[in-house]
Amino acid sequence: MRFFSNYFIFFFCPLLFAQNTVQLDSLLRKGIEARIEMQYPLSLEILTNVRTVAEENQWYKQQFLALNNIGTNYYAMLDYGEALDNYLEAYTIALKHLDNNEEMIVLNNIAILYSKEGDLPKAQEYFLKAYVQAKEHNESIKIGIYAINLGIVANQLNRLDEATNYLTEANEMLQHKPSIAIIGDIALAENKYKRGEFLVAQSLAQQILPKLEPIANIEERVLLLILLSNITKDIDEGENSILYAQQALHAAENYENKIMAYEQLATVYEKSKLYSKALRAKDSLISLSASVNNMKNGKLFETNRVKFEIADYQRELKLNKELNQRETTTLYGLLGAAILIIFLIAWALRNMYLKNKQRKILNKRSKEIINLELQKKESDNLLLEKQLVAKETMALLEQERLRNEIENRNRKLATKALQISNRNELLKEVINSLSGQTEVTKNALLSKKVKELKMLLKGDAEWESFLTHFEEVNHGFLSTLKKNHPELTVNDIRYLSNLYMDLSSKEIASLFNITVEASRKRKERISSKIGLKDSQQLYSYISSI
Repeated sequence: MRFFSNYFIFFFCPLLFAQNTVQLDSLLRKGIEARIEMQYPLSLEILTNVRTVAEENQWYKQQFLALNNIGTNYYAMLDYGEALDNYLEAYTIALKHLDNNEEMIVLNNIAILYSKEGDLPKAQEYFLKAYVQAKEHNESIKIGIYAINLGIVANQLNRLDEATNYLTEANEMLQHKPSIAIIGDIALAENKYKRGEFLVAQSLAQQILPKLEPIANIEERVLLLILLSNITKDIDEGENSILYAQQALHAAENYENKIMAYEQLATVYEKSKLYSKALRAKDSLISLSASVNNMKNGKLFETNRVKFEIADYQRELKLNKELNQRETTTLYGLLGAAILIIFLIAWALRNMYLKNKQRKILNKRSKEIINLELQKKESDNLLLEKQLVAKETMALLEQERLRNEIENRNRKLATKALQISNRNELLKEVINSLSGQTEVTKNALLSKKVKELKMLLKGDAEWESFLTHFEEVNHGFLSTLKKNHPELTVNDIRYLSNLYMDLSSKEIASLFNITVEASRKRKERISSKIGLKDSQQLYSYISSI
């Protein structure tokens, strides 16, 4: 064992100090594989180290799996007390840090342990907790499994109605899982037997028996044969009762099932008054029980030896950890010394830097003296530059004055255009008012005046005058516009001139004696001619000309 521990440290120590869950999961799988191969000491050593590392790093999932599998190891080694301690610790972790799936797994394991120990109320309590969790999360298969377990325990406690309810529910939940549902059918047959409904129980059991394969479901087959033996014993079918008990013994593979079969044989032989065979069955039962006890004692001795080895191994790990801590302390000391050396080097480099800086200052001052001599020459050049800048400034101011003057004239033109717009609006109102009166239509003189007013609205004299003033103020705008876009009509240019002065669509519509909608459509048409996709860009475009 000591050689094995040293072997384990040599090959797996890097994983014991793993700093990520992937490495720890790999080690956890090795522990589970060792348990499946019945290498319990190796499995326990690996899983104990996984638990230690997971606990130190607060990796609760790995800690839970390690504890659960440690408990399963002890369960296989018949140390139910140690198995229960590990299951309960795993249960506490599942409650605090993990989800319901892990909680249900360990609850079921704890309940099975209590049932093995004969503590049926406790077994029922933990089966019920798992059942409630499965109900809350609507997991039908788990509900069915836990309902079967609760039904079996209720049968053993002679709570037959309660057992029937659970088994009926399990049958509904496991309709698509016949390999699991058949266990519930066996429990239901036992329920009927306990109620005294022997013929119903016998019929159910005989229907189930062919469904059990000779190899698969061995334990269930043994239990069913013993149930049939009890039923036939109670209905005075002695030969069949003995036959079923013999078949149960033949099918049994593990010690527990063989003990049950021998007990049944002894009972049925005794009832059939075959006392010699009953004694032989009793002798076999006593001998087998002694073998089981010896095996359990051997297993317990092996378990205690493994516990001792694990405790010793953990002590070695602790010593290794302390050694690592001392090495870490030494490393920190060396690191501190290295930092001090680096500081001294940095201090020396700083002094060199300061000396170089002083040297550069002296050189700089020398250059400044030379620069002073050059500055006199540069000052003359600067004076000339200033004169040039002053001339440029005057030119810019003149440009600004001209621009302001143009803007002022454009404002006057816009004002005049608005006055024309207002006049046209007034004329429209007068014309509309006069046109709607019958006295005016009958009076030839008034009708003539109304037509003259309408002609005045359509006259171009005002436009010619406006165009002349506009060209004087915005010299080059109209010629550039016509040059760039020869396809524009006179009305288009007139429209763009008013838009250039930032008049609204409504104001332009009044000037052109058209509707606002017609003004908007004209704007879109002109934009399309110019090549603009959006009419909203028209003002920006003509402003840039």
